[in-house]
Amino acid sequence: MARRVLDKLRAALRVLKPGRPYHAQWFVTSRCNYRCRGCDVWLRQSSRPRELDADDIKEGLRELEKLGVVELVITGGNPLLREDIGDIIREASRRFLTTVYDNGSLAADKIDELKHADFVAISLDSLRPELNDHIKGVKGAWRRAVRSIMVLKEEGLTPVVSAMISQLNLTEIVDFSRYWASRGVPVIYCLYYYDPFSEGLFGIGREVDELAIRDRRLAAKVFAELEALRSRECPLIWVPNRTLRATRLLFEHGIRTWACTALSSFIMIDERGRVSGCHCKPPVGSVFEINDIWESEEFQALRAKNRACRECIYLCYIFYSQYSTPASMIALSAEMARSYIFLWKSKREPSRPTPAQPTKRPLATGSG
Repeated sequence: MARRVLDKLRAALRVLKPGRPYHAQWFVTSRCNYRCRGCDVWLRQSSRPRELDADDIKEGLRELEKLGVVELVITGGNPLLREDIGDIIREASRRFLTTVYDNGSLAADKIDELKHADFVAISLDSLRPELNDHIKGVKGAWRRAVRSIMVLKEEGLTPVVSAMISQLNLTEIVDFSRYWASRGVPVIYCLYYYDPFSEGLFGIGREVDELAIRDRRLAAKVFAELEALRSRECPLIWVPNRTLRATRLLFEHGIRTWACTALSSFIMIDERGRVSGCHCKPPVGSVFEINDIWESEEFQALRAKNRACRECIYLCYIFYSQYSTPASMIALSAEMARSYIFLWKSKREPSRPTPAQPTKRPLATGSG
């Protein structure tokens, strides 16, 4: 335990070094066992590129640590489909604050592999099983995800519910968040979006009319309610108020209150070790050479282009762009301290029961 605390402290101290990418996501595989409607990764299984092996990924992790990365998200595809994922997570957790994503299908049966992760993000989009399974494209997806959340909690790990907000679940997302947060489970979000780019690092979204958020006024109201809910009673909503507010303003007035800091404060890495500022843009190098080219003139020019980009609305990129300096990262740590204390206290209290199947009635947003 003492070694783990020291590892996290060393990672946290990297926020004091400016001009570094504090955030990184590594898509360690494009293999996936689900058929999500808003994603096209599963449609490209026949043309999957070769993945780096665990030893190569470990070498890449050392390069990311040297570069100054603080938090790492291990994702895919479904990273838990890799047989060596436990070894990768163990190495990553020694160097970074580490989150591992799962679509909810495998985590309950991968406790040994996940025990070193700081957080395990479980993808779940609705309290209604039939709607969640429709979005995931797999029958029984809701049941497996809820089981994974419960088993992770019982085993002393920290599950985090990751919900994709779309037109289909917009009216229930406030109650959804209150439901899980009240049971000691942190909640994070992504916004449905598809990639309107042809030469990105990789694609993870496809255009689906039923998912596209058409009611922008309602979306603005929902994000205002989420911010109020987080401030009032749900510190386990793990999207900062600043990010919730920026998203509300985007829907309400169409204004972007942030400038993209891709290739400055965050980077993406694909299964081959190729690096880009965001997955929507072409690869610009390899993780194995990233320290040698980080200060290059080419990268400086690309950063200027990224700051002017107004294309995507990926929520994680908004968050990364807002928390891109030592001062902002320290402020974020102070804001999240309340959430971590709340989480620690909730782990010491008896768990509230999670019903096998919540009500199927449509859920209204917050206070109406």
